[in-house]
This record gives sequence, C-alpha cells and structure tokens, in this order.
Amino acid sequence: MEQSGVLSVRSTIRTFPIITATLLAISGSAYAQLVGHGGMVKGVAVSADGARVASAGFDYSVMLWDFKAVAAVAALHGHEAAVNAVAFTPDGLRVVSGGDDGKVLLWRLGQGAPERVMTGHRGRVAGVAVASDGRMVASAAWDRTVRLWDLETGEQVAELTGHAGNVNAVAFTPDGGQVVSSGEDGTVRVWDRKDGREVAVLGGGGLPVNALALAPDGRHVVTGGIDGRVRVWDLEAGAEVSPALEGSDPAPVLGVAVSPDGNTVASAGVNGAVTLWALESGRVLHTLAGHRGPVWGLAFTPDSKRLLTAGGDGAIRIWDTATGAEVRTAEAAQVANASDMTKGERGAELFRRCGACHTVTPDGGNKAGPTLYGLFGRKIGTVPGYPYSAALRDGDIVWTAETVGELFRLGPDVVTPGTKMPVQTIGNDAEREELIRWLQKVTAPH
Repeated sequence: MEQSGVLSVRSTIRTFPIITATLLAISGSAYAQLVGHGGMVKGVAVSADGARVASAGFDYSVMLWDFKAVAAVAALHGHEAAVNAVAFTPDGLRVVSGGDDGKVLLWRLGQGAPERVMTGHRGRVAGVAVASDGRMVASAAWDRTVRLWDLETGEQVAELTGHAGNVNAVAFTPDGGQVVSSGEDGTVRVWDRKDGREVAVLGGGGLPVNALALAPDGRHVVTGGIDGRVRVWDLEAGAEVSPALEGSDPAPVLGVAVSPDGNTVASAGVNGAVTLWALESGRVLHTLAGHRGPVWGLAFTPDSKRLLTAGGDGAIRIWDTATGAEVRTAEAAQVANASDMTKGERGAELFRRCGACHTVTPDGGNKAGPTLYGLFGRKIGTVPGYPYSAALRDGDIVWTAETVGELFRLGPDVVTPGTKMPVQTIGNDAEREELIRWLQKVTAPH
C-alpha cells in the first residue's frame, strides 16, 4: 500500500520491509491482531506448517505474515482491483490469489512480482483453491465459470460451465480428484478434475450459496448461504445429511471453514459474528464477537487449535478454538504507539485508523505507508527507502497543515490523482483540525 503522505495506495508491484503487526488495545485488553491492510480483508489462509499466513485485501494487496512473530513480512501488489481470495500451495512456498480484476496470480515467497498471471475470466474471481498435489489451481468467478489452471505453466486446462449464476466458491477434494463449487444459483456442483465432466449437482437451485469448505474425510461439504444457514452435504449420497445449522441471530453467511481434525465448523457473516459448531452434532460451541463489520475470511491452523478471522474492520483476529477467547499476547502491552503518548486526545483517536499503515515516531520507520515523522514541511514522495509510484514520486505537493487538511477534506483521489485506495475523508471541520494539530505535535522532529 502506498500512502500519498497520509492516505493513498500504491499502484505498482512492490514489497516492503518487515513490519511489526499492530497490536490494538480493545476495551483495555491487548489482543493479537494482524493489521496492515488499508481496508477490508476479504480472505485469509494458513500454510500447511502453520508458520505463515496470507491475506487478501480490498486495498488490492496480498499480505504475507510470520504467524509465530505476529508480524507482516511482505505486501504484494499485482492485482488491479480488490483481492478476494488466497490459498497456499501444499509446500507453503507459493500463494495463489484471485481478485476483482478477473486475474489469478501465483506468488513465490521472497519475490515481489507474481510468478504467474493467469487470465481468462470475464468477471471477478471470488474463490481459489490448490490441489493437494500442488499441480493445479481452481478459480471460481462471476462469469459463471470455474477454471482449472496448470500451476507450473499458468495455462488454462479446463473451463467448467453449468452454474446458472455467479460462482462464489471452489475447493478440491482432499485427494485432488474432484472439484466442488457453489454459487448464486443455489447449487453445489461436483466436477471430475481429469476431464472437467460434471458428476453431481447438490441442492435444488434455491437461495445463493456464498461459501463452501470440504471436510478432511473428503466426503462431506459444508456450505453457507444467503439465508443464514450452514448446511452439510454428503458427496457420496448426494444429499444433505442433517438439518441446516442456524444460529439465534441468522444473517447471510459469507465464509465457512472446517478444522483439519474434522471436528469443528466455523461460519461467519454480515453481522460480524463468528460461530463455531461441532460438525457431527451441529451443536454451537462458541460465538466469537469482536469484529466490527462483515467477516469473509476464515482459516484454521493445522493443529485446529486456532482460528483466524478477517473482515470489514481491516483486522485479522486470532481465536482459541477450545475456549472461544481471542488470543492475547504479553507483548501487546509493551508496544509503544503514538496514541498511548497522548491518550484521551481526539486527534489520537482519529489517527487509530491510520496507525495500521503509518508510524509517527523517529524509530517507527516505513510500514505499508511511509513514516509520518517529520511530515510537515516535507515534499511528497521523498521519504528515504519507501517505494513510491511515479505519480507520487514526481509530485510537487509540500505537506503543510493546509495541504494535509485538503487531503482529508477532498480525499486522496482528488489531491493525489491516480491513487487506487478507496476514498477516505473527514468531513467534520473540527475533527479534521484536531487530527492535524495532533499530527503536528507528535511528528515534529525531536
């Protein structure tokens, strides 16, 4: 993410130095969160060894994280629109992503540019999956197709048609022999990987199915729909195996996941709540509350002890699946951030949204955006070591109280044309002035 002094986003393909994840204080308690995307997080995945996390952002980026260190290690820019889904290859060395630009990208860890760019979809890519042998990728898109790609060549090997609407999700069976998809037409479809033949259709074409996940037994498929219900299907029997799971406050389901041990189902939706269910009995184990806004992304760690959730508040949260508690870290209490230095000031509160991408202290350094230390009086695009795009690197703005005020009043798309970050503004004059006064105080060289 490239910041135009305060709020903007890079349009070029770049990586950035290792940054420490923001550990936010919520209701007085410190929690482990992976924060760095400049907006909503649409998808999350954990590598097979549990060491790495990948996330898909509305800010057009894929981020990679060191899970043990709770720290971001790279932001990958190659998509030209929001990224919706990510998946690791079995060896954990590469990541596949799909976005609103209709592209499927293959990334190799340690490289800033995509290794493969797979094109052909004529609509947003909503889901991606990698076969267990690591040789094939499946993508589900809003052009009503599922496409299969050769991972080594990037060539399309099959186009699966049959859905009568947008395809929202896709997965391989654990043995890699079949592909399962779901979509707006309310059906779950099963395809043979070798010849692309449709071998089964589950469901009667009712309400849209937004999400699906395969159980590790390879037999059961879990789906989440717009009606707020979670369903379990038996691939061999070709039928629903139990009454639909429905919480006390049903809301459209946006994401589902099954734990690697096969015991637990996680579902999440537009109301921000995440529910953990016992797969066999359908009993509610825990309801996880903490996200502000919808939740799309769900991923269990390989040992099934942790669940990662990602959503509209821009945070990836970590939960203990046994207790339902959000995981806390002792280190969080030791993190020094600018808000702590001036706690209670309105400007500090307003800056919290910016703090995931910017630092304001002398030793803070560049994160997803350049440091704001020494901001006032500085020309745009001049922070050493930050990979600005040409549009900002060649700009002539000097940051003053007036120009920063214009950025927040009009938006980065107006003040710094060419930015691709969703517009963020502060329309209240008094609050805008409070933030600027606070920034002038904490970013002044000392």
